[in-house]
Amino acid sequence: QVQLVESGGGLVQAGGSLRLSCVASGSPVSTFSINSMGWYRQAPGKQRDLVARISRDGVTTYADSVKGRFTISRVNAKNTVYLQMNSLKPEDTAVYYCNKFSSYSAPWAWGQGTQVTVSS
Repeated sequence: QVQLVESGGGLVQAGGSLRLSCVASGSPVSTFSINSMGWYRQAPGKQRDLVARISRDGVTTYADSVKGRFTISRVNAKNTVYLQMNSLKPEDTAVYYCNKFSSYSAPWAWGQGTQVTVSS
């Protein structure tokens, strides 16, 4: 079973930046490199939504709400996926999670997430 640990969240003023990290561990961790990975977020009282994803080959896709502000990247050798968030807005406030992105298999067990709070 793969374990996911997210970090890098915090409190930031509107217009600021944060860089989130997600490290995968466990067995078989080799599955990290063959899977597309996504960053998701869940605001209080709302469903968890995909904000960015990256294929195993590095092709990226973004939700319209973050396009041009967020950048997803990955380092397969470190089993790590990143989310660089710039020009943050109060509406970006949420708990951010990473997980694999697949239309054919269930996600791995969700990690604890990392809280991002953007003040106006």
